Amino acid sequence: MVIFDSVKKEKVKFEPIRDKEVRMYVCGPTVYDDAHLGHARSAIAFDLLRRTLKALGYKVTFARNFTDIDDKIIKKSLETGQPIEAITKKYTERYLDDMHALGVLDADISPRATTSLNAIIEMVSKIMDNGCAYQSEDGTVWFDTSKDPEYCSLSHRCGDEEETQARIEHEEGKRHPRDFALWKACKEEDVCYDSPFGRGRPGWHIECSAMIDSYLAYKDEEYAIDIHGGGADLFFPHHENEAAQTRCATHQKLAKYWMHNGFVNINGEKMSKSLGNSFFVKDALKSYDGEILRYYLIGTHYRANFNFNEEDLLSSKKRLDKIYRLKKRIYGAKKTEADKNFQKEVLDALADDLNISKALAAVDEMTARANEYLDTNPKDKAFKQKTMANIEWVNEVMGFGGKDAYRYFQLGMSDEEIAHINELIEARNVAKKAKDFETADAIRAELTDMGIQLMDTPQGTVWEKAE
Repeated sequence: MVIFDSVKKEKVKFEPIRDKEVRMYVCGPTVYDDAHLGHARSAIAFDLLRRTLKALGYKVTFARNFTDIDDKIIKKSLETGQPIEAITKKYTERYLDDMHALGVLDADISPRATTSLNAIIEMVSKIMDNGCAYQSEDGTVWFDTSKDPEYCSLSHRCGDEEETQARIEHEEGKRHPRDFALWKACKEEDVCYDSPFGRGRPGWHIECSAMIDSYLAYKDEEYAIDIHGGGADLFFPHHENEAAQTRCATHQKLAKYWMHNGFVNINGEKMSKSLGNSFFVKDALKSYDGEILRYYLIGTHYRANFNFNEEDLLSSKKRLDKIYRLKKRIYGAKKTEADKNFQKEVLDALADDLNISKALAAVDEMTARANEYLDTNPKDKAFKQKTMANIEWVNEVMGFGGKDAYRYFQLGMSDEEIAHINELIEARNVAKKAKDFETADAIRAELTDMGIQLMDTPQGTVWEKAE
């Protein structure tokens, strides 16, 4: 496999630390609010990478953290009067619900800052013992960037003094502008924990380094893990600081490869809460099924910036519809074994730094070829079974195409509408069984007037809403 390494700024051959094994860590959300499209984009990108690696035969251990100690969480608690634990529990569960709707697989390891305090305190202690940290008068422990000669070797962005200064201008007690807090001393109305260096709480950057070291890292290798991922906005300073902490604490390089996904724009404008255009996933899910959103978000290469607009989303849905129309055409077929040539074509594309355009083109071509063949060979059972296996394999590797074909075309209808239609279909079935064909035909006509198309199959009566 070939991937784009953010540090080298080029595609490189992926060679894991240990043969056929991958340890991968992706920065997760700070759980003080609902997940937005930026969270979704990152989660889907690295979900695709994880699925691809598994399809290529790697044993993948995937970790994604939850930041549940943070200034924003404390602020929300003070503003709302809700306990911090209630806030973080609610938004962690909402994040997971949203990701499940988008077809994102659960992480193998999901550490939280509050359950990793011992590991965090231990790493801060090591950094202090190794002479790479100091404590200011108020008790805050700072990472001393001057003691790490490799600081900024990842992003090469330390020359960006304007951004750096804007980030640190409010912080007192540090020796150097780029130093950052490992442990924040207690203040009024703060969340505090005991530690050997006084009561306080972790800085943001330290939790990821400590979690990787505690839950995922190789202890006897040059690199702690194979791949570290996240949004492009995290590369500096967050990932730069993580790497520095690990070097100074364990004398390891944090990750062999660094990967970052692009930004999300909404109608051409960069998504930002300060601009008021942070599009929550929960709101998008009110109008569109999660699989349709996934297919749309996955369709732009992960490193490119993504411009979200509904016109493109609807065009993307029409492309996904074609897969389900084929699946409907072979409805009831039991999958056998997927076509090896088709699998190779898709995997060759994904193995090229997740070349999604080429992979989706291969799926489109498979769909078109299958429809063309079925036009002249509509009863070829073996072909239908292989085609079903192809679609199920696509779902396994890319995360779409797994729904019931008829249920897919019912998306957007309310539970009440679906229940009413199913009741009418059941009444029709009863009438047919009693040979009351006049009633059965009348019910079918009623459904047709409602825009519902019926199909009687060996598996029973199925339906969809006519477009």
